[in-house]
Amino acid sequence: MAIRNWDALTSHGNVEGRRMVAAILQAGLEAADPYERVRQMVRVEGRHLLVGGPEFDPIGSPVRGATRYDLDRLGRIIVLGAGKGCQRVAKALEDALGDRLSGGHVIDKKGDEPPRLRRIEVTLGGHPTPDADGVRGCARMLEWTRDLRAEDLVFTVGSSGFSSLLTLPVEGVSLADVERTVYLLQIERGMPTSELSPIRNHLDVLKGGRLAAHILPAQAIHILAKPPQPWETLIYHNTWVHTFPDCSTYADAVANIKAWGAWDDVPESVRRHLERADPALETIKPEVYLTYPHRIFCTFEAGEATWATPRRKARELGLEAVLLGANLNVEASQAGRYAAAIAKTIETHAQPFAPPVALIGGGEMLVTVGQERGIGGRNQEWALSAAMQIAGSESIVMGSVDSDGTDGPGSQYASGVHYPTLAGGLVDGHTAARAREHEIDLREALRRHDTTPTLLALDSGVLSPQSTGLQDLSVILVAGRR
Repeated sequence: MAIRNWDALTSHGNVEGRRMVAAILQAGLEAADPYERVRQMVRVEGRHLLVGGPEFDPIGSPVRGATRYDLDRLGRIIVLGAGKGCQRVAKALEDALGDRLSGGHVIDKKGDEPPRLRRIEVTLGGHPTPDADGVRGCARMLEWTRDLRAEDLVFTVGSSGFSSLLTLPVEGVSLADVERTVYLLQIERGMPTSELSPIRNHLDVLKGGRLAAHILPAQAIHILAKPPQPWETLIYHNTWVHTFPDCSTYADAVANIKAWGAWDDVPESVRRHLERADPALETIKPEVYLTYPHRIFCTFEAGEATWATPRRKARELGLEAVLLGANLNVEASQAGRYAAAIAKTIETHAQPFAPPVALIGGGEMLVTVGQERGIGGRNQEWALSAAMQIAGSESIVMGSVDSDGTDGPGSQYASGVHYPTLAGGLVDGHTAARAREHEIDLREALRRHDTTPTLLALDSGVLSPQSTGLQDLSVILVAGRR
């Protein structure tokens, strides 16, 4: 079961509605597990290794279908990679390749679960800002690449969180300076990952396609734990998948920092390195990358895990299932307030949809933390913000999770305290009253961005095993009219 604390979540308030929303969230969490898809992608048949198939190809890929390898002619088979939940892909590769797998190294996010691989080494690193453990994992990954030969085959794994977990700073920029830059821009100021990526890429020796370059002269299979992406996007417009080429420049990195008014606030070493713009340290560009003996495959069916599976579960529960919005990239607390307003409109006026209905949406919401040091995450803020707006409702239940099962940094920035890392939150019209009974101020918890201890105290924080991430998954249930 993807939700570990099901009984606690569904033991209070609108029990029937909470069970329905929990079931829809669980369907989405389970569908984000890439294990079975990777087992279908990678299979050994006699003395041959087959990898891929048309359903795994990037959209518009110039090379399509499975690649066949003669196991008698292959040298070592190695797995390298990073990202939240990347162990699930690596575990599938271990099970598919068996004794033919020589080993490798992956970097997963720190949380509440220990490494669970046998042949592949695992480092648990910091996310969303990197830490020394992640850097040590990258150094170990480089050791695996140092004596590769043309007959060797390297599988790489990339998933959400790739950029934080794959961190090995360039000479002259310390890890502390990279950490400070990322924390300042993304946590304190709320810079989206898309704008942060060009900055991180140009402060690192592995990002921006350089990991792929280190694999040469070996052959490579790059597995992206996402639905199929357009080939043009992956090759010519990519900034965050570090086994693919990078489309950004030093100038982009400088411009993004300045656009957020942070140029004078980032460490001096960062400014100096970006202004120097050493062409020898530039990221790998498409014209070079396309000469590499590499293939690219994606794991998930388009839209299946993110939207189709949760909607199908909602229909099984007798609900109309509506995709409300995708690719949401706004402040989480404001998104929660707006979603609650839509739910109340449906409850009161049966517009724009008649209940019973489940509205499903997602994206990658933001939390601008400023100088606060609370423990929480964007899906948790969405839920708590919504709880205040739907107070008193007998028919509205709302829940939101990160599909990788881990929402926010957990206790990474806490001192002397540890809380389990939540996947998100599940609330209803009784949550605000329950908070008052526990003498919890929801508004203050949101102001301090301290949502994890609040949701745990209310038995409204969702606990789930860590897997690979697709998008945030939000569910709004309106079971009837007010």
